[in-house]
Amino acid sequence: MSTHQLAALARTAEPRLMLRRFLALDAAVTGTNALAYLTLSGPLGRYLGAGSGTLLALGAFLAVYAGCVGLLAARPRPPALAVRAVVEANLAWAAVSFVALALWLAPTTAGAVWTVLQAFVVTGFALLQYGALRRSQGSNV
Repeated sequence: MSTHQLAALARTAEPRLMLRRFLALDAAVTGTNALAYLTLSGPLGRYLGAGSGTLLALGAFLAVYAGCVGLLAARPRPPALAVRAVVEANLAWAAVSFVALALWLAPTTAGAVWTVLQAFVVTGFALLQYGALRRSQGSNV
């Protein structure tokens, strides 16, 4: 993705702010998912073909993860090592989603579509965050 495209998506050309915005967006989307899994585990479990206990556990994990990413986004200068950990965690989440879908999940059609879509969204976050991190390091920020 080009620098211009990153800047347009982040609505800023300032690398550090761009990185913080992509981290904040990740935290917001992940937190929304966590809240849905925690509060609607029964109905969502039936709709997606997942156990409510599984969704509760995922919701708790995602709530903690979203909080950590949100704290990182709130820092004026997010540490590169922590941002790289978020990027790698997002890529791992996406990979595990595909492996789980292929090997042990038995979702409904909606659940299979949801698994693939969320894996692509998380991969997109990782790519945006990595590009913004590289840009911020290139400008010695």
